[in-house]
Amino acid sequence: MTPFGTRLAHAIEERGRFCVGIDPHAALLHEWGLGDDVASLERFALTVVEAVAPVVGTVKPQSAFYERFGSRGVAVLERVVAESRAAGALVLMDAKRGDIGSTSQAYADAYLDPTSPLGSDALTASPYLGFGSLDPMLEACRRHGSGLFVLALTSNKEGPEVQHARTEDGTTVAGSVLAHLRAANADADPVGSFGAVVGATIGHTAEDLDVNGPLLVPGFGAQGGTVDDLTRIFGAAARWALPSSSREVLRAGPDVGALRDAARRGNDAVRGLGA
Repeated sequence: MTPFGTRLAHAIEERGRFCVGIDPHAALLHEWGLGDDVASLERFALTVVEAVAPVVGTVKPQSAFYERFGSRGVAVLERVVAESRAAGALVLMDAKRGDIGSTSQAYADAYLDPTSPLGSDALTASPYLGFGSLDPMLEACRRHGSGLFVLALTSNKEGPEVQHARTEDGTTVAGSVLAHLRAANADADPVGSFGAVVGATIGHTAEDLDVNGPLLVPGFGAQGGTVDDLTRIFGAAARWALPSSSREVLRAGPDVGALRDAARRGNDAVRGLGA
């Protein structure tokens, strides 16, 4: 399999770096005039796929919004994955999984193996049981050509309690995560397959964000992150940044044309980032 980093580089070149979150919040369902039920979930999610998957490089479904409907919701998520990939978009599954041993391996099998119904191009993961707990996922990525985006510096107010804490050698927890990713991506060309999640609204950081891998940047657009913020926070590392937004695009629905135009506007806004 072609490594995820290589496929992502091609996607950015051909379709741009903007990542659309396909997050069926109950409030958004209501804004579209839909109910909070599985039929509405399906209509919402597949309308978004129809609109944006043919024109953006990556889509990012948040699994929790599908899981809350049980097995029927997960079945909709499977269709989101399959139909997005069929339309040419890379699927970044936002599930933030993290565990140890055989359970970590099971998550890898579920989300990173292309033979799985939920098999995606990449997965978000939590490193807070120790970065080594993610080894089964990293190995699955190497075997299947998949990618991993590991939480490093998030925008939520609780994040610094863990991420800014210092290890015995004085390195921050976030800095340690970034260093592990840098090592995992060593010698990758044009870019590695192991990325970091860094919020668009963290304000500032002294950490080295260049991990020779992609950077998933949630919080762009409606949540307050701007192109100027990304340029200031990421510097040269912005060349592999994937600014992500959901509400900024999804509120344009349910009209397919309006959704597609919103996705294109997001792509245009970040086109020159990192140049």
